[in-house]
Amino acid sequence: MLKVDRVSAWYDKVQALKGVSLEVNEKEIVTVIGANGAGKSTLLATIMGLVRPRDGTIEFLGRRIDRLETEDIVCSGLYLVPEGRRIFPGLTVMENLEMGAVPRGSRRAAGFRSDLEEVFGLFPVLKGRRAQLGWSLSGGEQQMLAIGRGLMARPKLLLLDEPSLGLAPVLVEELFRAIVRINQAGMTLLLVEQNAFMALNVAKRGYVFETGRCVLGDAAEKLLGNDKVKKAYLGA
Repeated sequence: MLKVDRVSAWYDKVQALKGVSLEVNEKEIVTVIGANGAGKSTLLATIMGLVRPRDGTIEFLGRRIDRLETEDIVCSGLYLVPEGRRIFPGLTVMENLEMGAVPRGSRRAAGFRSDLEEVFGLFPVLKGRRAQLGWSLSGGEQQMLAIGRGLMARPKLLLLDEPSLGLAPVLVEELFRAIVRINQAGMTLLLVEQNAFMALNVAKRGYVFETGRCVLGDAAEKLLGNDKVKKAYLGA
């Protein structure tokens, strides 16, 4: 579905991505792990057109998207759930979810209610909080809302940037169970995550980033058993 080929990107004079290549196939969970500053979030921002690559190409469903505007990339079927949730704090839970459906344009009415019920089935707590303002939710609830808002766009590929950041361990486990359920329902996911153990346990394949480079890519189970990965990211 997604092919990133030798992409380099910069923030002013700082090179954040250095010839990065990776692929995501349909119905996979693919994870990108690495330390802070490794370029993981920059990768997602570049895919979404928020950062322009200087070199390389990005293809989605066989079409180049690295020169498209972000709104066109979203409408093509990609959706980013950003680091830090970025919900609309002054809007209610329901209004946030309605905003997620905006990229569907005139198709929004078709299936909107059924999509809403699927989100509430995935995150039941949101159903009881429908009229609450976003700022009044806990961190875990805000993350659920951010993912639910993304699902309301009906993306073909969902990008998740550090979804477990700042959450208590019990909420992290709940969140990753939801990620697995989303994938089992047919959604393809590209997951950037510092919790390498949890990410590799739900993913089919993974890539390891270091200082803007992709230094390793393999099946997730092989990365879990890799001595260098265990020492650097799994505390082994």
